[in-house]
Amino acid sequence: MFDKLGVAGIAGAVVSLGGIGLLAWVDPLVAAGIAFVVAGLGLVVYGLVSNLLASMGMGGMV
Repeated sequence: MFDKLGVAGIAGAVVSLGGIGLLAWVDPLVAAGIAFVVAGLGLVVYGLVSNLLASMGMGGMV
């Protein structure tokens, strides 16, 4: 999985997790809300990509 992300993707994931971790240290309830928003955005992007690939006839790739 990490080879598909590339260096920028891995750095972005590390920075995002670090930011949520720092926020959790200060205010755990807000950090939980931010984590849910990030997870929801990930699911939306996954749905968009899978529908896009399915519309081009490549639905089995995801």
